[in-house]
Amino acid sequence: MIDPTPLWNFDDPEGSEQRFRAEAENADPDDRLVLMTQVARALGLQEKFDEGHSVLDDLSPTEDEVAVRIALERGRLFRSEGDPEQARPLLEAAARSAGDAGLDALHVDALHMLALVAEPADQVALGERALAVARASSDPQARDWDASLLNNVGMAQADAGDFGAALGSFEGALAARERIGDPARTRVARWMVGWALRHLDRRDEALAIQRGLKAELDAAGLTDPHVEEELALLEA
Repeated sequence: MIDPTPLWNFDDPEGSEQRFRAEAENADPDDRLVLMTQVARALGLQEKFDEGHSVLDDLSPTEDEVAVRIALERGRLFRSEGDPEQARPLLEAAARSAGDAGLDALHVDALHMLALVAEPADQVALGERALAVARASSDPQARDWDASLLNNVGMAQADAGDFGAALGSFEGALAARERIGDPARTRVARWMVGWALRHLDRRDEALAIQRGLKAELDAAGLTDPHVEEELALLEA
């Protein structure tokens, strides 16, 4: 079944929507269903929630993967529109069905979404559950979820005031980003480590990280207001 990932540009959901629609026109029936679930997701990112639900309403799953994707994307739509209570049972169903069908990447995605709609006290445990599935998988796409999951676990730990644990999670996320090899996201992961270090009052280490990021950005002709904000706080 088609992998829709290469068609995504999350910085351009409208363009992504159009690509999915164009591909769906000539796809075989099952691939078309997969692609249309991503149309719904792209509509959600544009805050066109009713249109997204309407797209999903028109889909009749014939395969386990399609059924999982419909539940997952409907849950994602409800979460994005601010209705976690409606999202939660759909995401639970998606996670359960994906796990039963051996669809590891979708299983991890659904668990990661469940953590986002969970009560704060449950977010770390759910994130770690998703991380365990990702690490045990033979699917590279599932394994590469570890970077995002570690970042999310770190944020939940930071929100709870445990910056020591958060730093460990952010350092794990950085190692994962370096393995995956996306320079922009690796810079974000380094920023998160520096941010946690500042909150732990390890200011010299935090300053070195932010100055290193600024030097890289300057060399590439780029700016990042978050780096500038941290430097202003650290150099004050």
